[in-house]
Amino acid sequence: MAFPSGRERRNMMEREYYRIPAELLGENGKIPLRVMETSEDVFRSMASMMADCIRENNREGRRTVLICPVGPVGQYAYFVEQVNRERLDLSRVWFFNMDEYLDGDTFIDSKNPLSFRGFMDREVYGRIDPELLMPKDQRVFPDPADPAGTDRLLEELGGADIAFGGIGITGHLAFNEPRKDMTAAEFAALPTRVLEIAPETRAVNAAGELGGALECMPARCVTLGMKQILGAGKLRLGVFRDWHRAVVRRAVYGEKTAEFPVTLAQEHPDALILTNGNAARLPFGGNG
Repeated sequence: MAFPSGRERRNMMEREYYRIPAELLGENGKIPLRVMETSEDVFRSMASMMADCIRENNREGRRTVLICPVGPVGQYAYFVEQVNRERLDLSRVWFFNMDEYLDGDTFIDSKNPLSFRGFMDREVYGRIDPELLMPKDQRVFPDPADPAGTDRLLEELGGADIAFGGIGITGHLAFNEPRKDMTAAEFAALPTRVLEIAPETRAVNAAGELGGALECMPARCVTLGMKQILGAGKLRLGVFRDWHRAVVRRAVYGEKTAEFPVTLAQEHPDALILTNGNAARLPFGGNG
């Protein structure tokens, strides 16, 4: 294992937030953070938030609009279980998935193991009792041929009640990759669009999904915009990986910048990061 050089360690330690131990993580943060013991706790909590929102809106006769990720995905098994057990009616529910990989300018095949559309069909929609499921036109992925149309539909529905998601290695939400040439305000206004995936993101995803087969990882994607995600009434982000130890600290304590997009959530009126005990540990220099 290669350890940071003396100079690298000095540079890292200049960022004091990387030295915050797990027991103090979240104190005086710019984004509220809840440390939970296990990944299961994080995923069960996210699933309950989804179901609670739907239940409340059903009771009031309102539609529910949720922005949903495929990463993290651990929440969906618990959500499906809860829907089927409680006979939770999804007929007035809209799911807007965050993003999808592209082959050129079109979706990758839904049968591709990397396809987010394929995952949702198999692991979510295909496991919910059909009489409880929302119509197909209420299961929305951003359209690479008409990204602005996805934004118009979301706006017509009144925006999302909750945007769920994770945080990428570059601080990205969905596939909103960092930009050094934009201010935070400019980046926060970005709409749904097609873009190139950052090399760092492709490498991490290839390691996690393809055993490191980087040449097989798609280079392009379509993603919901930062405007649509940050415009949700609530923002709920789940983190749990080893490399989230640094990411979550920069998100909560770092400078707000388009170079680390999740920091823009520092101005969201109702944001929350859920982390397991592993991601709460120190990134380096100790086990706290």
